[in-house]
Amino acid sequence: MVFGIPGGTILPAYDPLLDSTKVRHILVRHEQGAGHAATGYAQATGKVGVCMATSGPGATNLVTPLADANMDSVPVVAITGQQSRPLIGTDAFQEADICGITMPITKHNVLVTDAAEIPRAIAEAFHIAATGRPGPVLVDIPKDVLQEQTSFSWPPEMRLPGYRPTTRPHGKQVREAAKLIVAARKPVLYVGGGVIKADAHAELLRLAEDTGIPVVTTLMARGAFPDSHDQHLGMPGMHGTVAAVAAMQKSDLLVALGARFDDRVTGQLGSFAPDAQIIHADIDPAEISKNRRADVPIVGDCKEIITELIEAVRTERETAKAVDLSPWWETLKSLRETFPLGYDWPEDGTLSPQFVIERIGALSPSDTIYTAGVGQHQMWAAQFVKYEHPRTWINSGGLGTMGFAVPAAMGIKAGEPDRTVWAIDGDGCFQMTNQELATCAIEGLPVKIAVINNGNLGMVRQWQTLFYGERYSNTDLGTHKHRIPDFKLLAEALGCVGLRAESQAEVDEVIQKALEINDRPVVIDFVVGKDAQVWPMVAAGTGNSEIMAARGIRPLFDEDI
Repeated sequence: MVFGIPGGTILPAYDPLLDSTKVRHILVRHEQGAGHAATGYAQATGKVGVCMATSGPGATNLVTPLADANMDSVPVVAITGQQSRPLIGTDAFQEADICGITMPITKHNVLVTDAAEIPRAIAEAFHIAATGRPGPVLVDIPKDVLQEQTSFSWPPEMRLPGYRPTTRPHGKQVREAAKLIVAARKPVLYVGGGVIKADAHAELLRLAEDTGIPVVTTLMARGAFPDSHDQHLGMPGMHGTVAAVAAMQKSDLLVALGARFDDRVTGQLGSFAPDAQIIHADIDPAEISKNRRADVPIVGDCKEIITELIEAVRTERETAKAVDLSPWWETLKSLRETFPLGYDWPEDGTLSPQFVIERIGALSPSDTIYTAGVGQHQMWAAQFVKYEHPRTWINSGGLGTMGFAVPAAMGIKAGEPDRTVWAIDGDGCFQMTNQELATCAIEGLPVKIAVINNGNLGMVRQWQTLFYGERYSNTDLGTHKHRIPDFKLLAEALGCVGLRAESQAEVDEVIQKALEINDRPVVIDFVVGKDAQVWPMVAAGTGNSEIMAARGIRPLFDEDI
């Protein structure tokens, strides 16, 4: 499966695709769409996603999706054309040093200058992208190299002497971690996206149930642990649940599994979880102690680490006295009951965006895959859809890329054609990449798009409301006032079914109608209130103890917790 657009320098690689019976190429409408589609495909299937582009602007249009994949550790291979070797460095037509441009945002990249090296370069690209900490790899090939005649043999010998990711954890470190876990009175399993990358969800469930420790799942780890499980406290961080944020803040031990102590989780780093010892397990040694010093560092694959940790904890419990976690759980259950996730309906009678997203989650099949753009709708989708399985929630976490949802949904549907795929998008994000709906219509990829149309750049407007004295500078998009564009008509112009809902009574009906249509993409314009806000919230630059459950209301964490 390849997503891309041909052009002059990459054309020699495109020509044989016409005769290929094994490779399906999807002709996107913009190279950015190709990159995000490759990311969506990779996140949903666990395979490497592939995108192709020509030199110059084609390649530079991949920069944003490559940076996005790099931040979220997604295995993607980008293959780009380059000007012929004699023209490199002459500012030739459509020439750009894409290897130099993408060096900081790829796991690896290479300019192939010998045709005989193409097989090895491609094999190494896939190997590097998929192993260790996954990430994007770019292979840049000059046009004259692509046009050369050469002998071909497969598989080639890979030459990566310095690339040896550590997958097996150090036994002594695992035993030290087990001692801390058994002795902890207020432990928390802090689960990041690395658990999903390692397919370690089953092992995580066993560890949690064996130990009775509460679990929090980050934005990138939603679905790694079932939302319905009684030990799950929800998502931590800037818009996490009060119980999850409080648990981390007042814990005496954080067991970080495939997580990187991102600023959106920790808030003000200096005041984050001040009394907690840290066990930090990650495949990437560069992440260990990068933001928060680890008391017990464990480098390795999360699946192998958790498997060994389960046995080490059981062994440790044979000699150590078990700690009663019931007082800790009483506190956390009280917080969970006192500050549940919820929302108020807009006072002006308009439609609640949280209600819309909640109903999409409730009415859709249990194996539905959801993706989102970036902003308020992304946070509501993380909060109000229940995720029971891994790889059912796919979003742009680290880079926060507006326009991610539609092309990502396209890639997801290409990789998982038999499953329902919803893109929950905002009216701002949707206008960045909706041209890929034409691709979906022509390629037979019937995705479902919910446009949460509040007429504004919603998250920016929320910050303007809270921190800029309600001075709404350049956030009104005109999609409410002027209905420009009319999303229903735009959907139909792009080969989709266009629907609209403006009241509570219409919501279930249009969702059901969308679920029944499986021969074309469907776009629903949900016209919602412009002033709904995302709560809870830890304001940027503040500590997690200052979490606001609603505007002006700050829960005070008892010092005895």
